[in-house]
Amino acid sequence: MTSPAPAHSPSTGLHSPFPGARASLALLLGINLLNYLDRYVLSAVEPLIRAEFFAKDDATANTKMGLLATAFMVTYMAAAPVFGWLADRMRRWLLISIGVAVWSLASGGSGLAMSFSALLLLRIAVGIGEAAYGPSAPALISDMYPVERRGTVLSWFYVAIPVGSALGFVLGGAVAQAFTWHWAFLITAPPGLLLAFLCLFRKEPPRGGADASAQHRRAGLRDYLGLLRIPSYTLGVAGMTAFTFALGGISFWMPTYVHEHRGQPDLAHVNLIFGGITVVAGLTATLAGGWLADRLRARLPGSYFLVSAGGMVLGLPLFLATLYLPFPAAWFAMAGAIFCLFLNTGPSNTALLNVTHPSVRATAFALSIFVIHALGDAISPPIIGAITDATRSDAAPKGSMTTAFLVMAFMMALSAALWFIAARFLERDTQRAPTRLEP
Repeated sequence: MTSPAPAHSPSTGLHSPFPGARASLALLLGINLLNYLDRYVLSAVEPLIRAEFFAKDDATANTKMGLLATAFMVTYMAAAPVFGWLADRMRRWLLISIGVAVWSLASGGSGLAMSFSALLLLRIAVGIGEAAYGPSAPALISDMYPVERRGTVLSWFYVAIPVGSALGFVLGGAVAQAFTWHWAFLITAPPGLLLAFLCLFRKEPPRGGADASAQHRRAGLRDYLGLLRIPSYTLGVAGMTAFTFALGGISFWMPTYVHEHRGQPDLAHVNLIFGGITVVAGLTATLAGGWLADRLRARLPGSYFLVSAGGMVLGLPLFLATLYLPFPAAWFAMAGAIFCLFLNTGPSNTALLNVTHPSVRATAFALSIFVIHALGDAISPPIIGAITDATRSDAAPKGSMTTAFLVMAFMMALSAALWFIAARFLERDTQRAPTRLEP
């Protein structure tokens, strides 16, 4: 059955031909903000949790703490394909509502954990809840906004990554300092439950409604396997995997690195500065990346991946400078590195949505979630922790996290190379996407 193609307005920005699109986008943005706030509250209070649950002389404490991030990510990535398949077949707003409610209860419950094992189980539950939301939200946005505007709109959605992450660092650090780390988790539950309730009243857009020539039908196994034959999809996911490996490890350990390995004594102050840098640099870069890729698309066919790769190339030397410059100069290098890293957020995700048919879009996004986390930030935090533990010595009793971070630098370079290659196929695959499922 062919979905009626809306008349595309010549206006730009967040205008959509579908009623209520802006309100839906605002709600999804609010949920995504809470999503990343929940994730990075854990990073902000990691030293406090470690001090409560482990002895100071525990040589594997960093590795075990890294497993908290892995437990969440493994569950998130494993459940995402299931929820992606459901999102291609049922009401997506209902799935989102259920997912937000589950993860909000689990995140708030993390504050009640009295043992490391209990906290580990609750982070697993957070992963299940977020998996119900992750594939559905980008697919909904793609059904409300046409391809020529999608990069800018998705960049607004993805500003939640730097802003929510920064709020997690700042709020988590401030609440933990004023009360205990337990309260940093407890306060996240009420706003999440409210957002889950609001989702029940949103109208579902038609699948493929913003893709003028797309024909919607129930996809089969052959259609899903066909995703692996789209070069810009497979190479794009590979580049995102390398980037996610780097960003996940850096985000989880950076406050601890600055506090314990670079001699900045006040953890709350470190979280405040790091959070401030993340929100300003990440917010401006995410919006700039989507806007720039949309503007360049007519003249530079592979613009979404070229902007993403360019950010990695510029960010790599700045990240290396962060590791070796003294503070406060290192803060400025870090700000530049974070800006460059977040340039890719909107464009790289937009590219994946543009080259897939609306009937398999949620599943395609779920598959990317599985891969980028399975080989990315599900394993990078414990790898950094393990390398740090392995480099302990009498001269460096805490180990060398700087050495561990050099692995992240290599992954940044790898992501740039993969995206440069993917750019060659992007425009061709985008043009083929609306008719890819035709008999």
